[in-house]
Amino acid sequence: MTISDQMSDLTGKLLIAMPDMPDPRFQSSVIFLCAQSGEGAMGLIVNKRVHDVQLGDLMEQLSIPKGDAGGAHPVYFGGPVESSRGFVLHTPDYRSDLSTLDAGAAFSMTATIDILEDIGAGKGPERSLVALGYAGWGPAQLEAEIAANGWLIADADPDIVFGEEDGQKWTMALRSMGINPAILSSSGGNA
Repeated sequence: MTISDQMSDLTGKLLIAMPDMPDPRFQSSVIFLCAQSGEGAMGLIVNKRVHDVQLGDLMEQLSIPKGDAGGAHPVYFGGPVESSRGFVLHTPDYRSDLSTLDAGAAFSMTATIDILEDIGAGKGPERSLVALGYAGWGPAQLEAEIAANGWLIADADPDIVFGEEDGQKWTMALRSMGINPAILSSSGGNA
């Protein structure tokens, strides 16, 4: 039985980077997995803000009226793939007329401009996270990284994903699994 046979669909889960993650773009990352299949996986980093960009800036560039929602709402580095493309991870109370992907019971993802227009008009989702770019894996690549102890898998808690304590999300995600980050070792084995 291969590792991919052992893993069920991880859509809607959190990937938590192990302490010795070699790629600096993913060090201490918490990634919400939006989709996973035999063709690969796609997720958004939810704990790394783009510090020089706010949602209002994006809306202004796209000529979208900001309303009250466009102020100091942060924008996140979703990952290194298509870094100029926007994605909105949000609560399932919102559905785009164009395209919304269900990503687990408590999350949806929309990557069309109408969600930004609705946020600006005060008709957007209750909770959301705007990201530029995404993290992507080819067929069986994520499963291999998990098998090599690159990532831990946790249930996604909306309070962690949408919370404002970005610097604490990695620790909070680990603690949600009952893991003390101070004693976490990446050199563990596979059972």
